[in-house]
Amino acid sequence: MFMRRRPLLRAAVIGGGAYVAGKKSAQRSAEQATEQQQAQQQEDEQNQRITSLEQQQHAPPTDGGQSGQEGQGPAGVPKPSMLDQLNQLNQLHNQGALSEAEFTAAKAKLLGSA
Repeated sequence: MFMRRRPLLRAAVIGGGAYVAGKKSAQRSAEQATEQQQAQQQEDEQNQRITSLEQQQHAPPTDGGQSGQEGQGPAGVPKPSMLDQLNQLNQLHNQGALSEAEFTAAKAKLLGSA
């Protein structure tokens, strides 16, 4: 009895399996990298929105060019209470201007600064 061996076929099957496994692994790592980039972009956008909202809250109101109140500077403008700021954040969240994550982050930042 003569037994035929097929070393080339065996090598092709093993090599093909390794190729597919490597390809799937590379695809998974590329997907993870894309997801991480998207998460980072969303976090950056949230931080920018929160920062701009804080700047709007703390910006002194413009008086339309009238300089009748020269004696009152930023120290003369009363700071809104924490309750007012929380209510404003809640209104923005209810209107859809802030997502749940942005609302939570802004609230934590406001409460942490107290």
